[in-house]
Amino acid sequence: MNLELPHKKIGVAVIWNPSGQILIDRRKIGGTMGGLWEFPGGKIEPGETVEQCIVREIREELAIEITVGEHLISIDHTYPTFDLTLIVHHCQHISGVPQPIESDEILWVNISDLDNYEFPTANQAIIQALGS
Repeated sequence: MNLELPHKKIGVAVIWNPSGQILIDRRKIGGTMGGLWEFPGGKIEPGETVEQCIVREIREELAIEITVGEHLISIDHTYPTFDLTLIVHHCQHISGVPQPIESDEILWVNISDLDNYEFPTANQAIIQALGS
């Protein structure tokens, strides 16, 4: 990690539905890494646990309720303008219909179909950890 770059800690949700599909969303065009697909989540706020962050971010970004389950993987990645730590948890969808509040599009996909979508570099380790 480069100490001169800003460091972001991100709580990330791999949200499963009862059919065994995972929720992914497409970043807004024009934003950072716009148009790429991602696993939803967001920046951990001061004083917040990873689990609290994930529940809050998913509520804000997708308007659904989830339960946060076991830790899947943590990833450190350096982009040209910032360092990133992704802390990824398995989550279960409880209620609500996902809404693309902070993204252009959302999809439920089978794990075997993740390779059909373009993700930011740091997300590749999540896909590998899921075994697709």
